[in-house]
Amino acid sequence: LVQALTLLSVVELGKRIYMNDNISDKLLLTSSNSIYNYMKYQLYDKKQEYFYCLYVNQRKELIERKLLFMGTLNRSVVHPREVFKNAYLCSASGIICVHNHPSGNVNPSREDIRLTNSLVELGQVNGIPIIDHVIIGDNDYYSFYEDGKIINL
Repeated sequence: LVQALTLLSVVELGKRIYMNDNISDKLLLTSSNSIYNYMKYQLYDKKQEYFYCLYVNQRKELIERKLLFMGTLNRSVVHPREVFKNAYLCSASGIICVHNHPSGNVNPSREDIRLTNSLVELGQVNGIPIIDHVIIGDNDYYSFYEDGKIINL
């Protein structure tokens, strides 16, 4: 029993180190690919939608990763108030939204597009831009920024 508990503790410690929950060495998120590589294991094989916000400073260094919403198989109810509230609380200069599609299809839904447009507009008003919104699926991702749907000035 002691050996089993020791093994479980080592595995948990390894997960925490790998997922960099402490974020002490300033992870740079300068491209959609770096965002995907950082988040893909967090969202791998999930059976429902998870919506995260990555809050970054002016240099796009990660300040905080926050799971804001968990949804159903194909839907997550995201409220913009929560997205921006956390940005203010951690003094973020920008927000990167990330969510998964359990179906594996990374194409944005009409709701994804509507939400992203709304968040971008609110970001402009609040002075905290939405830098990207990345959808993660089966070994692939879609980036609103790479697709020209978000323009960062």
